[in-house]
Amino acid sequence: MAGGWKKCLFLIGFRLICLKTVVSAKTAPQIPTIDQAYSKISNSITVEWATVPGATSYLLTAEDGDTVIETMVANSPGTVTGLKAATLYQITIRSISASGRSQASPPKQAKTVLAAPILEVSSPSPDSILVQWEAVYMAIGFSVSIMQANGLGRIWKENTTNTSLTFSSLDAGTLYTIKAYAWNANGIPGDDSTCNQRTMACAPGRVIIQEDPPGHLSVAWSNVDLGDYYVAFVKSDDGWEVHCNTSTTQCSFLSECGFTYFISVFAYNKAGQSPLGDVFNYTTAPCCPSDINPVLVSSERVEMVWSPVRGAELYETKAVAGSNVVECNDTAPACTLSALECDTKYSITVYSFSEVRGINMSCRSRFITTGPCSPEIINISKDAFSMIHVHWRSTNDDATYTVTAQGEKGLYQCSSTGEVCTLGDLPCGSVFSVTAVAETQAGWSLPSYSMPLETVPCCPTGMTVTQVTQSVINVSWTIGMAAQTYVTVLESHIGQSKCHTHQSHCLLGCITCGINYTVALKAISATGLTADCAYQSYSSNACCPLGVKLYRLGPNGIRIYWQASRGSANYSTDLYGSKGIFTCTPSAGLSFCDVTEIPCGDVYTVVVSPVAETGLKLTFCPKKIYSVTCSGSTLGMVIYRGKRNDTVSPR
Repeated sequence: MAGGWKKCLFLIGFRLICLKTVVSAKTAPQIPTIDQAYSKISNSITVEWATVPGATSYLLTAEDGDTVIETMVANSPGTVTGLKAATLYQITIRSISASGRSQASPPKQAKTVLAAPILEVSSPSPDSILVQWEAVYMAIGFSVSIMQANGLGRIWKENTTNTSLTFSSLDAGTLYTIKAYAWNANGIPGDDSTCNQRTMACAPGRVIIQEDPPGHLSVAWSNVDLGDYYVAFVKSDDGWEVHCNTSTTQCSFLSECGFTYFISVFAYNKAGQSPLGDVFNYTTAPCCPSDINPVLVSSERVEMVWSPVRGAELYETKAVAGSNVVECNDTAPACTLSALECDTKYSITVYSFSEVRGINMSCRSRFITTGPCSPEIINISKDAFSMIHVHWRSTNDDATYTVTAQGEKGLYQCSSTGEVCTLGDLPCGSVFSVTAVAETQAGWSLPSYSMPLETVPCCPTGMTVTQVTQSVINVSWTIGMAAQTYVTVLESHIGQSKCHTHQSHCLLGCITCGINYTVALKAISATGLTADCAYQSYSSNACCPLGVKLYRLGPNGIRIYWQASRGSANYSTDLYGSKGIFTCTPSAGLSFCDVTEIPCGDVYTVVVSPVAETGLKLTFCPKKIYSVTCSGSTLGMVIYRGKRNDTVSPR
């Protein structure tokens, strides 16, 4: 298959050679002569020559060493297109007729002109137009002209070697036509570029920025002649940016507290964007603290902390309750309000402040009630049941009061919503410090000034009454806590006996025998507090008998005789001698007693004593001494050996 293609190509080439030979054999047209070749457009060269008789067309050829471009034309002049700007070409021409084509003419050199500059046109201000372009190959200078597109007015033309040019003092909002071209070292101009540009509208003026209400930023400006619409740009200092397009002269934006916003407004028309006017900055009010936490609320002080807020350079805290106003200013996010009134509801507001915007007065207030006022204890009283009543005075609303009595023996409390409460079961003989505090929903008050409380001394745990003599009794007791002295009172229907002592016993005289008494004991502290400790019934013993006498009954017997005291009593008779003790107990109601088998010739001590109901024999009755002689008979003498001698005869 490949061999077939080669054979075909060979045959085609052979036929062409043959054809060429045949043509050459005919008469070819004359060779044209180029009169001139020149370039007026950067991508073409125009060629002029004399007409060749019989020629029906001409073939123009342009070569630059790299490329060959041919163009068929009908007659002179002819133009070769598709060329490169500012490039030197060899130009030749051939004439063509029915008999063939001529040989190429002698070459003529021609160079294409410079390319047209590519223009970028803008209007940076209402009275100017900026023309910019890139460098053009082989250009050493540029010519730029401007005129109103409607043909009115003058034409401005400027030559420059730069690649930009500004035309000023133009009419605002006017359409201008701009034309520019480059020239080479020979001063030959290149292609020109033409474009239209309208000057602009002016930047909006009298820009007014307001924040009303907070969180809404309103930007307004004056109307601009020749402005079709406006774009307002708002950029915050953290990089956030928004804009709005409007045909009106006002835009609204959402704003946040504590930010600085940079605002610029542009007007637009067919010419494009207005130049940048003044850039305004607006700082919104500093943010208000929101997480205000009271860390301490007392009766006269409130301590608060909060998180720092954006834009705040200073915080002003104000507490208001009627005409009472307390303030504090600090750069720290904390405040201590002192010298407040107790149990008072304050409206407390923390305002944020910045030097640019001042105080943010929209910060929300909150209400805090200070702690209750301290109560004042005015009296401590004791009732008949040994209950302690504590009275106080206070001005709090809806407060609960707790009274505390604290001493070495412990702590005792009572509570009340009124102005008195009762402390019970306080130990005797103790000293307490009594204070009162108030409690409300706001907290606790400071404690009141303390008031001392002394309980009555402790009563002795036991009391004993002992009759010492017929008219004297001894009352004894144990020591009571905190008791310094004691008062003992013996009382009956016939009178009273009283003893005041610092000891634990006391002798009471003037006792009447055989009488029922009441014994009372009081314990008294060093400060004079008295405890009524004990009431005890006591019956004094029967009186000692009177007129005790002895009579001899035979050789070994004695009768003891006495006169019974008032009241009924049992008696016991004892005779104490060197040879023994002899006792006899008479029958009830009798006033004598017989002792048998008693030795004579001895001295006896005789005691006749009443016997108590308990069976105890009293020992305080008077003793009498008698001598019993032995006379050898049944009759004898019993001699009283006391102050006087009695001779007793037998009955």
